[in-house]
Amino acid sequence: MSWNTVTLDIADGVARLTVDRPDALNAMNSETLDEITAAIAEAEREEARVLVLTGAGDDAFIAGADIDYMKEFSTPEALAYAERGQAVVRDLQSFPGVTIAAINGYAFGGGCEFALACDLRVASERAVIGQTEIDLGIIPGWGGTQLLQRLVSDETARRLIYFGDRLDAQDAYEQGLVGEVVAHDDLSDHVDEMAATLAAKPRNALYAAKEALNAYHETGGEGGFTVERRAWSGLFGTADQREGMEAFVEKRDPEFE
Repeated sequence: MSWNTVTLDIADGVARLTVDRPDALNAMNSETLDEITAAIAEAEREEARVLVLTGAGDDAFIAGADIDYMKEFSTPEALAYAERGQAVVRDLQSFPGVTIAAINGYAFGGGCEFALACDLRVASERAVIGQTEIDLGIIPGWGGTQLLQRLVSDETARRLIYFGDRLDAQDAYEQGLVGEVVAHDDLSDHVDEMAATLAAKPRNALYAAKEALNAYHETGGEGGFTVERRAWSGLFGTADQREGMEAFVEKRDPEFE
């Protein structure tokens, strides 16, 4: 199946959801969020046991949210957008099967957060990953402040968010952000093999295992999402947010206050 900005292919219990905006490095706008939501729901209706999330082209997994689309948000608009992005994160977390992020390139901001929301992450050797929002005058708003600390130490999470560092695939592996790194040209086949193996596992046991694993992290989690959502949206309209996003769109270095 295909929409305007995503495609969904389902075969043998495996659904492959591809964000298909390669000219925009697969950055997400409102339409893309809606279509990702619809595609995940369709994969669930079709009883896919595995959902693979990836990006079209050779350059990007998901390079984040569309900054040109977001840069004029008011705080209420930003709050609504944070809620929509976090809803996709929850859809990935609650999908009744295993989710795999096949990170084939840039995974920044919201793209990193969607990868963090998946059960497993496999990176191409070309992948570059980071919560880069700080240089736009904002913070992660789709779960990054909560999800990152599930995989790395508190110190590492703070450094990644405070500095907005971009990690290459090997550094991301060493920090625990991804489970493995493979050759770029082998990524698709490797993930397909993983997905096929998982799709052959017993459905009920696999989902029960996922529920049990997720339960460890969920106590008190909603409070964290609420704090993050409010903090993220409250930054829209500030001078730093405007300057960060304008500088990004204009391809220049920001000058923060």
